[in-house]
Amino acid sequence: MLEATLAATVAWVLATRLVGHPEPFFAPAAALIVLGQARGQRLRRAVEVVLGVAGGVLVADLVVQALGPGSTWTVFTVILLTVTLAAAVGATGVSLVQAAVSALYLVVIAPPTESLVPFRFVDALIGGAVALAASQLVDARRPLAPLVAEVRGTFDELAGLLTGIADALERHDEPAAVAALEQARGMDARVNRLRDGVLAAGEALWLNLRRRRHIGRLRSVDSSIRQIDYAVRNVRVLARAGVTLSRLPAPAPADLGVALRSLAEAVRAAGEALAADLEGRDEIADGHAARADEAALAAVRTAGGLFTPGRTLPLVMIIGQVRATAIDLLRGVAVDDDAAVLGRVDQSLGLPPV
Repeated sequence: MLEATLAATVAWVLATRLVGHPEPFFAPAAALIVLGQARGQRLRRAVEVVLGVAGGVLVADLVVQALGPGSTWTVFTVILLTVTLAAAVGATGVSLVQAAVSALYLVVIAPPTESLVPFRFVDALIGGAVALAASQLVDARRPLAPLVAEVRGTFDELAGLLTGIADALERHDEPAAVAALEQARGMDARVNRLRDGVLAAGEALWLNLRRRRHIGRLRSVDSSIRQIDYAVRNVRVLARAGVTLSRLPAPAPADLGVALRSLAEAVRAAGEALAADLEGRDEIADGHAARADEAALAAVRTAGGLFTPGRTLPLVMIIGQVRATAIDLLRGVAVDDDAAVLGRVDQSLGLPPV
């Protein structure tokens, strides 16, 4: 709220004192529209707002000259032409609304003249620029810090979920297993926030000339998001099988909890590896990646030891998801190429090499 309020006020002050516009409505409006977008999309929205204002003003000027200001047909024609033109060039909903509002404002409230047209465009430019500057102030010194925190939070939550499943199975606690499944179903939101964090960090680095050289660090997380998403889906299937297993009369094998805790340790180490990579601490990142590899393979070995004749289907499903999660996790931290990862995981599971 403070960011939006200050940005809109500063945009108003600059438009009145710098440009000399007595009623710079579009300066604070543009600032609020841009800041209303998610981080990572504000640069694009700022361009769209400026173009929307320019397009709306141009259409309004032409239509008013042809039909006159203030009439019903003028309003109808201006909105129809503005929205059609904006849609034809692939504008988003924000641009469509901004273009139509700009045109409508000029038709109904302030009929355009030759001297007014550039003011609206400059007002939108000032508002968009102020909004971009305000959005970068918090993260100017450490533009990757929010993404690093999001990476750690995502992996810590996933590791805690695996630990919760292990606790529920060890206690043969069906309500706890159901709660873990509900938590697993909410992990998609975490992955989406991680994607948004990558976009926001990329925008912050692109706008920060001194730190733009660090934009290559985003590739490690950007390329890993798909594997992280797969791992989250695997754990959700694992949690569902855990609920079924907790409902069976016989308790789960003790080693199953050991395997899940090892997998949780691998998840935490993988998160630390990606975070350290983003921070430019390569040696530390390599150390965490090695620990993730070791813990993931240990989880697969322990789970593989439970794959014996007579096991129930839910237990077999959990063993399979431990393997799948380990594969996606190790692919995500790029310990080795895909074929090597698959071979080492299956070797730990006791499967013949492909």
